[in-house]
Amino acid sequence: MSGARLKKRPKVRLSGVNALLIFLLVALLLLVVALFVAIQLKNSAQQEPPNTVSIGGQQVEVDESLPQSEVSQEEFSTEEDGGVTYSGEALYGVDVSSHQGEVDWAAVAEDGNAFAMLRIGYRGYTAGAISEDERFQENYSAARENGMKVGAYFFSQAITPEEAEEEARQVLEWLDGQDLDLPIAYDWELIGTGKTGARTDKVDGETATDCAIAFCKAVEQGGYRPMVYCNGMLGYLHYDVSRLTDYPIWYAEYQDYPSFAYAFEIWQYTESGAVDGISGKADRNIWFQASVDADTIAQQALPREG
Repeated sequence: MSGARLKKRPKVRLSGVNALLIFLLVALLLLVVALFVAIQLKNSAQQEPPNTVSIGGQQVEVDESLPQSEVSQEEFSTEEDGGVTYSGEALYGVDVSSHQGEVDWAAVAEDGNAFAMLRIGYRGYTAGAISEDERFQENYSAARENGMKVGAYFFSQAITPEEAEEEARQVLEWLDGQDLDLPIAYDWELIGTGKTGARTDKVDGETATDCAIAFCKAVEQGGYRPMVYCNGMLGYLHYDVSRLTDYPIWYAEYQDYPSFAYAFEIWQYTESGAVDGISGKADRNIWFQASVDADTIAQQALPREG
């Protein structure tokens, strides 16, 4: 053959239809990638660790299906005298027992306190005998005469639900139909860690919860509103709070704001406060009335048959 020259293949040009098709394919690919990333981010968010609190050297998961606290740190401020102020609707008060001796209730009321939780009795933590607080009736009468709202509490060392019910029945007998403006609180406390000789040292959380429920049910049957007192150790590590949601909490934590995750009605914020009319250190409290409906508050103060 004579030297024939090969012709170059002509360049392929994309038609408008082909270019549009490639663009759509690229856009679809990008959409798939974006959806994949979004799904991964969602799964990652769902796998985030649950809300936990640190208490007693342990990490405890908060059960967010239970009623949660509705107060926040920003709503509280600390005064120069150590008192705490809440920006929402609340009343300020004290809790006392015979340990405070004679109380000048006129001075307590004038010092800005509108309510008092009064110890009505207690069970000893060794022998377990039940005793009435020798100043309850005196404190009850004087506090009410000075316009203060009054509730009561019983210091329990019950080790069985039957003992807790016995305590409630005794409280009802002592009250004998007297009116209360606030609930009757069940104040069960651990005295030590098994080395103090206290009868409650080895009571497990399930039994302690059973005791609280037994006391509260008996109080309800007597026509009064019950309440459960606890601190963070009891509330997170001992009581099964999921079984106590029928009863308001009186929560004790001595700092500038209450950090308890679950709903509570009264906060005891110090055991070493200064209150006019009370000698020495005093327990100070805030009652979050906004968390209680008006009908419930009125019901607590209804006259009862003696």
